[in-house]
Amino acid sequence: MGHRLFDLTGRRALITGSSQGIGFALAQGLAEAGAQVVLNGRDAGKLAAAAVRIAGAETLAFNATDHEGVRAAVDAFEASGKVIDILVNNAGMQHRAPLEEFPAEAFERLLQTNIASVFHVGQAVARHMIARGRGKIINIASVQTALARPGIAPYTATKGAVGNLTKGMATDWAKHGLQCNAIAPGYFDTPLNAALVADPAFSAWLEKRTPAGRWGKVEELQGACVFLSSDASSFVNGHILYVDGGITASL
Repeated sequence: MGHRLFDLTGRRALITGSSQGIGFALAQGLAEAGAQVVLNGRDAGKLAAAAVRIAGAETLAFNATDHEGVRAAVDAFEASGKVIDILVNNAGMQHRAPLEEFPAEAFERLLQTNIASVFHVGQAVARHMIARGRGKIINIASVQTALARPGIAPYTATKGAVGNLTKGMATDWAKHGLQCNAIAPGYFDTPLNAALVADPAFSAWLEKRTPAGRWGKVEELQGACVFLSSDASSFVNGHILYVDGGITASL
């Protein structure tokens, strides 16, 4: 019985921002658990290159910050008979600057990419899930959902919002048979964090600050994603699952 709880055979998962980094790793993990994965991003070329690395992967190119474009793409995809059973809202970006000098346009970009996209894609997909009475939505939060660090206050604000929007989704949609949860990664070696990984001083600080004593590997997020996508999490709703080597647990 146990392993069947985690079996995603016959389910289709849409992962936003999945041509590289965490999004691609999550797509790989879901595919290995049996899901049919749909990669998303704005760059059709990058998507196509990523898709050939996962057997049977499909692609659906759209800009997750464009409300009308998202809805049109999702509705057309569903109308073609392809049901989205699992949504992973992973699209995100970072911008580092002291708060007193933070550019207003960068702040707006962060709001659109990190939080508005979760609303746009979540709503478009949930409308179809609600009609079916089932679905899984997994939003990618961050340790910055709970903690701040110098130079990234607006990013921290967006990830705090992702955590609370996840709770709101669960509160509105659990009664329709949806489970809406978030994964909050700690510090992982990804393209988004390349500058930090390359900084010996930061890596030394991180290794001391994290009880596990190291950077995370993106593959270490796959198990949490499979769990929240599967029948194993049928009564888990509005939860933020920190996968962070213990960083939010300790001072």
